Amino acid sequence: MSSSGSNLYIDDLVNFDEPTVSNEKSEIAEFFSHTNVLVTGGTGFLGKLLIEKLLRSCPDILRLYMIVRPKKGKTAFERYKESFEEVIYDKLRCEQPNFLQKIVILEGDAAKEDYGLSPEDKKTLMNVNIIFHAAAVVRFDEKIRVAVNINVRSTKFLLSFAKKLPNFKAFVHVSTAFSNCVRKNIDEVHYTDIIDADKVLTLLDTLDDGRLEKMTPILLDKWPNTYVFTKALGENMVLKYGGDLPVCIVRPSIVIATYKEPISAWINNMYGPTGVVMGSGIGLLHTLHCKKENIADIIPADYVISNIISSAWDVANRKVAIKSDQSSNLPDEEKIPVYNSVSSCQKPISWGEFMKLNEIYGLIVPSTKVIWVYRLTLNRYLFLHNIYAFLLHIIPAIIVDTMAYLTGRTPILLDAYRKIHKFSTVIHYFAVNEWKFKNDNVIKLWNKMNSADRQIFCLNTEYLDWKEYFYYHIRGVRMYLLKDPMDTVELGIAKYKKLRLAHNTIMLTISLLLLWFAISFISFLWSFCPLSH
Repeated sequence: MSSSGSNLYIDDLVNFDEPTVSNEKSEIAEFFSHTNVLVTGGTGFLGKLLIEKLLRSCPDILRLYMIVRPKKGKTAFERYKESFEEVIYDKLRCEQPNFLQKIVILEGDAAKEDYGLSPEDKKTLMNVNIIFHAAAVVRFDEKIRVAVNINVRSTKFLLSFAKKLPNFKAFVHVSTAFSNCVRKNIDEVHYTDIIDADKVLTLLDTLDDGRLEKMTPILLDKWPNTYVFTKALGENMVLKYGGDLPVCIVRPSIVIATYKEPISAWINNMYGPTGVVMGSGIGLLHTLHCKKENIADIIPADYVISNIISSAWDVANRKVAIKSDQSSNLPDEEKIPVYNSVSSCQKPISWGEFMKLNEIYGLIVPSTKVIWVYRLTLNRYLFLHNIYAFLLHIIPAIIVDTMAYLTGRTPILLDAYRKIHKFSTVIHYFAVNEWKFKNDNVIKLWNKMNSADRQIFCLNTEYLDWKEYFYYHIRGVRMYLLKDPMDTVELGIAKYKKLRLAHNTIMLTISLLLLWFAISFISFLWSFCPLSH
């Protein structure tokens, strides 16, 4: 790998060595042949990658249905068209120029009753064979009514709907590895120590928003936010209504940018650790409440996508192998398997290592959009983090915003830090705590796959190289989030040198002033000492 980034553009993110071609045929692709697939959440980060991978790696899919809702003044159709303009579809466009002909868009809304689908659209979906339920509220601090409707009520509807489908093969419910974060050891089992999901739906239908918000802390109990709480409720729905269906649950941990597919390092959001990398990389974020020695259970998105697709094939085969008369005697985990899509079992990495690798590779290709030098401290103690935040965020922001106000510009830095601190407060729970996961079902699934499917649907993180990953990851943040192409690297390096000089000059000036103040203060005290006369 070249250490310089000035000659690297999009080719640097796609030109991986081609895998050795297997003589075997893909059993998973064959499973999807001549099927009709429904994907919810298809305009989201994982949803886009899931649709791309399904159509590219399983080219004989007949129809792929997307449910899209109008949003922010855009119609469902406008959002659908915009979604397929992403660079991740370029490879698919090249291999299958007419792939859009397979996609059927339906207008709906996960927050509404019956997913907001019209009677006509429900009839259209009666030929669906496989459902991937990936739609979800991902904001940690979403209002509980919204989070429950999208993460729980929609799940109940889709499970009930799937039971009506005449040729149904598989239902994959995408949850999160942290749905049971109230316990430190998380196995691939169903945890039932949570309020019944139907009772929560009844509360939503009974209480107004004000009373519901007052009850939220009681409902959450030990769960840190509405996101993980409602994802746990969603799993409760799957267990309650999915027992007689070929259904499974995939629990990804913290999903980050892609590793290799369809292009390396693609990301379109700043959730979680990606926001930390970008905020610190441009010189805004200087402190994070985090235990650097803790394992960061992060996983590249393409590993998760391969797990999701492969699990549909696996659960369909498992259901066929189980005779219907035996099904009622099986444990819940056999009826509805759970797959923990995590990295810590095979390739653990600490938060300290995560940030160090991003620092190493980030300083090689600094962006032209940096505003200050990289200086991030991971503080395990909250009080120390708050002191750092006050000294390194609030005070500089007040100074800069005051200067902006006096010169007729709009003050923005203090407001930016308010948002950053709110973001930090939301994620610190996952940065100061640690969990031990098991992923035996994922490894068993891997062992069932033939050589062709292992190449096409790589879900085993044993093959993940973190150093290589972060080399590309930082370039992806630069290109896809900062919108700063790789051919500006030399300009970024020049700008960073100037900022570093300014930083060092300011630090030296402050140090000399503090030294002068200390000497002056000591001299002042010394002047009162009798021995000095």
